[in-house]
Amino acid sequence: MQRSARWKTVLIWLVLAASLLAVLPSLLPASVAAGLPAWIGAHRLVPGLDLTGGSRLTLDVSRSEVEAERLRAAVETVAAALRAARIPYADLSGSGTAVEVAVTAADGMAAAREALSATGLGAVTEAEGARLRIVLPDAATDLAVVEAAALSVDAVRRRLASLAIANLRVERDDSGRISVSMPGLSDPQRVKDLLAQPGRLSARLVDTSVPVNTAIEDGAPEGSEILYTAGEPPVGYLLRREALFTVADVAAAEPAANDEPRVDFRLTPEATARLAAFTRGNTGRAIAIVLDDQIISITDIQRVVSDGAGSIAGDFDAEGAGNLARLVASGPLPAPLTIIEERSIEPVLGTASKGAVIGAVVAAVVAVVAFITLFYGLLGIIVALSLVFNVVVTFAVLALVGAPVSLSMIAGVVLTVGVAVDASVLVFERIREEVKEGRTLGEAVDVGFARARATVFDASATMLIAVAVLLLLSAAPVRAFALAVGIGLVATLFSTFGPTQAMVRRWLGESTARHMPKGVHTAVFDRLNLRFMAARNVVFLLTAVFSLAIAGLLVSGKLKLGIDFTGGAALEVQAKSGRADRAGIEAQLTEAGLDVLDVARHGNASRALVRLAAQDQGENAEQTAVLVARGELEAEYDLRRVEVVGPAISGELIHSATLGLLFGLVALVAYIWIRFEWHFAIGAVIALAHDVFFTLGFLAVAKIEFNIAAVAALLTIAGYSLNDTMVVYDRIRENLRQFRRMPLPILIDDAINRTLSRTVLTSATTLIALAALAAFGGEAIRTFALTLLFGVAIGTISSIYIAGPILILFRLRPERYRPGKGKTEASEAHG
Repeated sequence: MQRSARWKTVLIWLVLAASLLAVLPSLLPASVAAGLPAWIGAHRLVPGLDLTGGSRLTLDVSRSEVEAERLRAAVETVAAALRAARIPYADLSGSGTAVEVAVTAADGMAAAREALSATGLGAVTEAEGARLRIVLPDAATDLAVVEAAALSVDAVRRRLASLAIANLRVERDDSGRISVSMPGLSDPQRVKDLLAQPGRLSARLVDTSVPVNTAIEDGAPEGSEILYTAGEPPVGYLLRREALFTVADVAAAEPAANDEPRVDFRLTPEATARLAAFTRGNTGRAIAIVLDDQIISITDIQRVVSDGAGSIAGDFDAEGAGNLARLVASGPLPAPLTIIEERSIEPVLGTASKGAVIGAVVAAVVAVVAFITLFYGLLGIIVALSLVFNVVVTFAVLALVGAPVSLSMIAGVVLTVGVAVDASVLVFERIREEVKEGRTLGEAVDVGFARARATVFDASATMLIAVAVLLLLSAAPVRAFALAVGIGLVATLFSTFGPTQAMVRRWLGESTARHMPKGVHTAVFDRLNLRFMAARNVVFLLTAVFSLAIAGLLVSGKLKLGIDFTGGAALEVQAKSGRADRAGIEAQLTEAGLDVLDVARHGNASRALVRLAAQDQGENAEQTAVLVARGELEAEYDLRRVEVVGPAISGELIHSATLGLLFGLVALVAYIWIRFEWHFAIGAVIALAHDVFFTLGFLAVAKIEFNIAAVAALLTIAGYSLNDTMVVYDRIRENLRQFRRMPLPILIDDAINRTLSRTVLTSATTLIALAALAAFGGEAIRTFALTLLFGVAIGTISSIYIAGPILILFRLRPERYRPGKGKTEASEAHG
């Protein structure tokens, strides 16, 4: 036993030392941390965008564009194959995912089928009128999209490198999309402009064989097509399809040194030789520079271009020339990219949030420590030390994982500060009970930790199940919150049965006293002996009344859905002087053609939150709406925060949130069913539904948006509520084995009274932590904290007044727990 205790002490010190080493680089100034050995300084906690300000864009490869490009390439491949086989054809066209061609030679069908089968484009079938049809397989398109997304990561990095954005991060997320994080850059419009263009640049010869108007009316000659200039009004030109050179042939490109709106470029040696040979015999003809199927420049060939140097001048200013040079120098994107989500926040707002959240964490820890010390004296100091250990380990793991520290992650840490006290309170109350039954303090410590272990693990398992479901949701803030809570819960289990147990044993373990230390004041709850079940019918009646009222609110549409689920945009604006004119803002944007959902006061009178409806015109329509709104308001207002959610993201969030809630609730109930039995599982389900339903009612009454953060709050509340319910149910089951003849209402009252001190103290500490988060955490996280605050309070009530009475309603009987009754009796003996 002593050897085991010694090894446990060594493990605790090793974990603490490793955690401090992992956190150390984050506590030191960056310049000092840079001098540390690489294996220590490599894992520095990096604040997220909501703590520093900046922008995050989510990009997706345009599948429709990939399909269109594959179709164009397939048409060209079919034409080349038939020409190579000398098979005459006509009416070659592509539509959707199929290519069709008419074989004009009566005896050429077999040879054409063979030639087209050899291309590998897809199965070749015969259609009416001596036509052949090739359907491009979807699997090939799927593969092309995946490959384009993989290649686009490096292409985006190259394109944005010249902007010198500090700490720029470009990476693929789990769904295969591209995430671009830009700390400190609150207005990403220039970045969006750069990424909006694929950058397919080419030089094409102007075809003068027929007039443009004739080509428009009768169709372009074979090998040519009609393209238009980018300016207003657009002018059409007939161009040869074959390129003289493309962006891949450009060795270097940069804006003109004299600030003229021009881009100077130099070709590779191979392209230089080709261009020299071409210009030698085509002096006087015109060359068009084409960018993404638009003509940006027309130049006459005046001499032989033998040095490979040239320039592009067009209808753009100096900034446009700089952007064009970046496009040319970085090369084309493998496929067009669509911005499907944007989150931008002003650095000033981010800095304010950072200061607020630090204050919230300090206030939460201090308040929790003061509260627990008030009831447990020196034992409370042990809990405080354990909390410090817990927080250090949590941040150490977050540093090793490399996840940016965000507001939602800090919220998760604050929540676990409140929840972490629960395990220690469960243990201390068990110790106190064992002392009341006559054990020495030393014996009570060993028995108390042993008997509380299963209850602590059961209670933590319910929270971990909720956390696991949250990690599956695609929204980054939700996953950050869940990651922090999950790590914090595991750290809590370790700290409770590690440092806390070691310190308590060292202080009390050798004692022969038969009383708890004088600083412990929780005995005040022992004398209450409240009759909770006597009020069950009144509680059921009130619950029914409130449930009907909440149902009315939800049916009438009072629950305000956020843009996470509806799509659209939200812009937080602040007047440059005076008050924000909300009516004026709405009128101005409506006149500009935008569909404004509402303009609400946000914080003080100088700020407003503008919500724009989803545009229903594709992903890029949302970005266009924000651009228009920015242009309309920038003269009188500063944009503090911008959030844009396109249809693809909002649809996925609805799907993942629905599945997440359903899967989470099923998993939580299944766990209880396995650990207990169906009576308890049904009781837990009803209590859980009560908590979720009432929290939805709170959101509707408080006019808080129901967004993905609210889904995270609901699942967290579900986990916390079941955590509380599990503790009560565990004691009810223990009483069922000990008091088989006791009437069930009295038995349940006894179980609730025995756990009342733990319920009150745990709920109080959690509520204190969340109240600190709501009061000091800043406006960005206040609504989330308020939702959790209400949910924890209602969850505490339901674990007493809903979960318990349901067992009476379903006629749970003590006889089921007599010896020899099989699984129920053989299940966990927590006493």
